[in-house]
Amino acid sequence: MENHSFTTKFLVDQSPKEIFDAINNVRGWWTENAEGNSEKLNDEFDVRFGDVHYSKQRLIEVIPDKKVVWLVTESNLNFIKSKREWTNTKIIFEISKQGDKSQLVFTQIGLVPELECYKDCSNAWSDYINNSLYNLITTGKGLPTLKDPIISS
Repeated sequence: MENHSFTTKFLVDQSPKEIFDAINNVRGWWTENAEGNSEKLNDEFDVRFGDVHYSKQRLIEVIPDKKVVWLVTESNLNFIKSKREWTNTKIIFEISKQGDKSQLVFTQIGLVPELECYKDCSNAWSDYINNSLYNLITTGKGLPTLKDPIISS
């Protein structure tokens, strides 16, 4: 059976360690609205994008400078009917050397074209991975979603 899960990849001059460290800096490339830890096996963190997206991830595989796998344990996507579409999907970052370059392959297993959120989610991932994470790796400055202002009542 062919895998139709969303995937994207890029090559950079930086080392696998630099890619690995950048991936684990979730606040530096995905969103500043992250709570928890995202560096070691069994770490858990959640992210929020206003009231549109909430998800909780657990690191289920961490191989330094080679691979990071997040299991989405909870999700609430308020812009679609089936709000839990991400729950139990896996987000995989695979790092390898390709000649004198390093490659990152990103895949969200379970994010498939049949899902309602596929178009919006794959477009968002393309931007976060190929722009923000790429920039964090190559320039030291990502383009994460900025922290929501705290509104006091």
